[in-house]
Amino acid sequence: MTNEYDVLVVGSGAGALTAAVLAARAGLRTAVLEKSALLGGTSAYSGAACWLPGSQVQQRAGVADSTESARTYLTSLLGDHEAERREAFLATAPRVVAALEEDPALRFEWRPFPDYFDRPGRVPRGRSFVPCDLPRDEIGRLADLVRPSVDRDRAGLGHPDGPLTQGRALVGRLLLALHRTGLADVVTGADVDTLVRAGGRVGGVEAVVGGERRRYAARLGVVLGSGGFERNAAARARHGVPGAADWTMAPAGTNTGAAIDAAVRLGAATGLLDEAWWCPGVAMPDGSASFTLGLRGGVVVDGRGRRYANESLPYDQFGRQMAADPARVPSYLVFDARSDARLPAISLPGGTAEEHLAAGTWVRADSLRELADRLEVPADDLLATVARFNALVAAGEDVDFGRGRDEYDRYFADPALLPVERPPFTAARLVLSDLGTKGGLLTDTEGRVLDEEGRPLAGLYAVGNASASLTGRVYPGPGAPIGTAMAFAMRAVEDLAP
Repeated sequence: MTNEYDVLVVGSGAGALTAAVLAARAGLRTAVLEKSALLGGTSAYSGAACWLPGSQVQQRAGVADSTESARTYLTSLLGDHEAERREAFLATAPRVVAALEEDPALRFEWRPFPDYFDRPGRVPRGRSFVPCDLPRDEIGRLADLVRPSVDRDRAGLGHPDGPLTQGRALVGRLLLALHRTGLADVVTGADVDTLVRAGGRVGGVEAVVGGERRRYAARLGVVLGSGGFERNAAARARHGVPGAADWTMAPAGTNTGAAIDAAVRLGAATGLLDEAWWCPGVAMPDGSASFTLGLRGGVVVDGRGRRYANESLPYDQFGRQMAADPARVPSYLVFDARSDARLPAISLPGGTAEEHLAAGTWVRADSLRELADRLEVPADDLLATVARFNALVAAGEDVDFGRGRDEYDRYFADPALLPVERPPFTAARLVLSDLGTKGGLLTDTEGRVLDEEGRPLAGLYAVGNASASLTGRVYPGPGAPIGTAMAFAMRAVEDLAP
């Protein structure tokens, strides 16, 4: 085998790069193998919230968070599910933050963003934190390796002027810290599709790089942080994952599950393969979808013209409501002229009203009856739904679905209830999108991949969406995917290091 390293990391999202940074900092020769030409995957598109309870970041901000309150919160949501891994995560969350912040390249700050469930242990205004913005002069030309925001990336544009923010700041800071170790190589365009066994353990990978098949050796271990299989339409169909590959938020050409498949061929066990981190998505003119949250007005109806959920629910919970009934995909966000013809929500990427109206992904009419006719939904039902909603707004309480009761509902809009009454009326088509699949390889408390008998496959680790999520069928709060990936990346490196 050629290209010999101590540790190979497949993928370049938050979990993968955390593993690479900690491995290289421990003096281990490390290689990051990324399938695409840019680093960061869906992590780069994200707001980069990190759900890592009880850390020094929350303590600096005076946030009433602790390991104990997070344990209470997770237990109230998950019960006994994954109790051992949950304890491993809770014990590691403060440690991984402290370890990363030892490098001045890695700086975090708390910002308010509520947890997603009103359960015991919830912290008022939230416990997650984010990376500080990364000035361009600190990262220099390394910024060219970081995937831009989703709107610019889909348009074929690079980063705008100014600092890297949100997910780009997280990926950029991790990349800068990795570069400073002097012990890591980053290989882009490396499509890893095979795991190689050597001496009874996983000792390397095969990847196609520039049309050429190469082997990379790993003396100590291989860490899979390559994401899920959300861009693989055949795999989604095989495992019964609702939604569509075209509607996922993962970057095009990534996250097809090749590394997961390679592990399965070696006998790895899997779980939660029908699951994803759901979200409603505004249908885009090109057939893709736009991650949508934070409604500031309007009402969502299904194909029957009926309301079916609190529109201000956290996005994963609303996505699950959509997935529960085929008549809800597509749904329609119906809003009025109050928003000046702009979508009353956050939509990434958004697109203009003119583009949507020309493509038919939005429909506009001077009356609700005309709008219903153009949408081909029952007009009487749509009119009755809007009349009922407006009456609830006038009464000051959504007794049907509770919109506006929770602090999350009011985080984006207060008041959360506004009538739909001013023509013209617009309907934006909503589809079932996702931030990635959350089912994958079964792992233990150290991130070791397990076989069908529950035994570790020596030398093989998985973090993030390449593994079956610790949180099961629940999305506890902002940054749970990133936070759990980072914590188990640390545990994986600690386990494989001599």
